[in-house]
Amino acid sequence: MLSLQRLMQYVAIRKRCFHTSSKKCGYIVLVPEIGEEGLTGDITITPGSLPDFNDITIENCLGAIGRQAGAVEKTVKQIESNILPLPTNKSIDTVELFRKLDEATGPLDTTWGIAKALYLGNSTLIPTKTYMNIHDRARKARASKFCSKPIYDALQKEKKSIVDTFDERLLRKYLLEGGLNGLGLKDDARADLKEVLLRLGRERANFKNKVNISMHSFAHLVKDYQLVRDFPSTLLEATIIDNNNTINQGPWKFTLQPQVVDGFLKHCPDRVHRWNIWQANVRKASTHMDKSLENSTHIEKIRSLRKRQANILGYPNYATMSMQTKMASNISNLKQLFSKLLQFAGPAQSVEIEQLQNFATASGFEHRLDVYDVSYWQRKYLLSKYKLDEQTLRIYFPLPKVLSGLFAFSESLFGIKIVERTDAQVWQPLVKYYDVYDNDRGVKSVGGFYIDCYSKENKFGKNNGWMVSIRNRNDSAKLSPLCALIFNFTPPSENEPCLLSMDDLRMIFKTFGSALQHILTEAPFTDLAGLSNIEWDASQVAGCVLSNFLDNPLILKTISDTQNCGPLPDDLAHKTKLFKTHLAGYNLCEELYIADLDIELHQCDNFWLDVVRKLWPVYKCMPLDKKDSHPCSFTEIFSGDWGAAQFSHLYSKVIAADIMEAFEDNNENMNSIGERFKKTFLSLGGAVPAAEVFRRFRGRDPSVEALLKSLNIWRDSRTPDSL
Repeated sequence: MLSLQRLMQYVAIRKRCFHTSSKKCGYIVLVPEIGEEGLTGDITITPGSLPDFNDITIENCLGAIGRQAGAVEKTVKQIESNILPLPTNKSIDTVELFRKLDEATGPLDTTWGIAKALYLGNSTLIPTKTYMNIHDRARKARASKFCSKPIYDALQKEKKSIVDTFDERLLRKYLLEGGLNGLGLKDDARADLKEVLLRLGRERANFKNKVNISMHSFAHLVKDYQLVRDFPSTLLEATIIDNNNTINQGPWKFTLQPQVVDGFLKHCPDRVHRWNIWQANVRKASTHMDKSLENSTHIEKIRSLRKRQANILGYPNYATMSMQTKMASNISNLKQLFSKLLQFAGPAQSVEIEQLQNFATASGFEHRLDVYDVSYWQRKYLLSKYKLDEQTLRIYFPLPKVLSGLFAFSESLFGIKIVERTDAQVWQPLVKYYDVYDNDRGVKSVGGFYIDCYSKENKFGKNNGWMVSIRNRNDSAKLSPLCALIFNFTPPSENEPCLLSMDDLRMIFKTFGSALQHILTEAPFTDLAGLSNIEWDASQVAGCVLSNFLDNPLILKTISDTQNCGPLPDDLAHKTKLFKTHLAGYNLCEELYIADLDIELHQCDNFWLDVVRKLWPVYKCMPLDKKDSHPCSFTEIFSGDWGAAQFSHLYSKVIAADIMEAFEDNNENMNSIGERFKKTFLSLGGAVPAAEVFRRFRGRDPSVEALLKSLNIWRDSRTPDSL
């Protein structure tokens, strides 16, 4: 097996030879970076075993991906060759077809998952360029089964004859994916679609590139310590220019990284400085900054190309096409949801901002509140009225106590057992592995997870949390579910453990909720198990449900402890919910505005700025700044995969709040509700439509009432119907 050092020497020699070779050659042979017979090494995991991380290298990751991707594509070709001569009056064996595809994709999914975990855990183990090569190769191979016209045409003939729940759900997935890939189109239309998607890819890449350049080209320099005296130490550490100075010496350079902007606006006492960084943030990648980096043109091109894509596929617009993979099912239902929530959030927002204005005025503030003032004065209000300080609260939540409390709570609620396996190989010494046992399924482990809490260099703001699927449940390949929970908390020191904020707690609970859904699945096919095939707007439900338990003071106390003070005091445990309910109407209106703006931008043909000007006063009680160009940096929507899907985050919250109400209404019998939740949302995965899963759990369709009550903005005089 080649060592990494020898591999790099080999690559360097090849590069020198390439650049110094004679120019008399009439052609150049391009050698692919990942080939089926490329680098040596492989990754083989027998059923029931764990990856041997001590032996996994870049070389065998690349080699394994090449061979396994080729095996998947070869299987697809073999199935196609068996289907093509099939007589028109004879049906195919769909069970065998799905089994073969699942068996072939199992090893590929596992290697891809391992590479993803290593990359997120420590990018020095799998560098970015290497991981992107692996990612692109694996994604292309995995998509081949959904891009096969012979398979698509054969399954079209079978859609009326399949009655088994799993087979029927898989068939629908294949037909939907195939339809959205243009397999039902004639050759000329498919060629048009391919051209549109190629152009769309270029525009999305250009959009993202300009946002990144705009973010990194701005710097707000602060030399006066009085301006940053209230800033958290983590923010000062992340922004200090000279690392040889103490964090209180400065100077500090503040960029347009989202977490830096949020922290600056929340803690900076000088309004002019807040205005400056906020203006730069909402103008980035627009004509009001560097015109060579403007994204307005790209927004319109992306919108136009997405509409063309939808039209070719038979949909009136991109938003309507997007609904095909959503629980909301159509735009009319979604607009009704927006209207019902706004009915309560709008009036609440007006009252909240007026109360905050009165507090700010009484505190010596001589201006009308603007958008860039709100988070600063909210922090001051909670500190003054309720003695609530996020930094002070952290001492009650050391990471080890939080994790042990979370595991114990989950075991009790869902009838499971979480057991650490100390002999498992891991990619870093502080990584731990746990087996998960389901009390209803015997003594054998049903799956497991790694947890890596300190993988990346810590950055100020909301710590990132990922639930990485290393492998899905796959009965055909005899693979049990395995995942990794990866965070980027500050490692503990000799004098202080790793301490968590309330935002960190919610992120951990939410990530672990998704992990439980991945591990406790009972769906036998990898394309239905865990989070696979779940509608986008229901994919975060399990995580949101678990994080909602943090609103319960008793549960919050069980995960808290400090050597000097003991568990979180009762009064503080009850007050912490104010971080969620204070300005809840204002925050909900912000979510509604972004969600509706995203839908409208993908449904109508009006210029994007005209759409902003139309919707802003519907959801906002403060005026729109004339140079505010915030859509020009919407990377999730315009360069990512969340176009006409941004509402999904809010929709999952609505569903999760309704589920949480069932636990609260049966507080004395929470374990039975937990068992029902496990048998529905955690077990069924994408094998059953999300709307049906909800009905099995709640016995009815969902309502917005529970979310409004949890945010403390529900009013009995206004009664919304079900969604």
